[in-house]
Amino acid sequence: MQISNSLLGAGLSAYQGAQQRVDQAASAIATASLPTVDSSQALTEFSEQLIELKLGEHNAALGARLIRSADEVLGTLIDTQA
Repeated sequence: MQISNSLLGAGLSAYQGAQQRVDQAASAIATASLPTVDSSQALTEFSEQLIELKLGEHNAALGARLIRSADEVLGTLIDTQA
């Protein structure tokens, strides 16, 4: 039982961290001015925020998989105990 709780906690933590990462990147993109051809720094920052969004997406998917696995483990434990 303890194993599934720690797995569930890890999944929730990963998902929440991913959500914060996406929120911060989206906010930075929304408040930034549009990059121009002459502004390589603005273009670099914009690209970095897009990468952060993608990393957040992958981390959220990982967290969801961990939560799903914890749910399956818990279901198996309940079936075994019944």
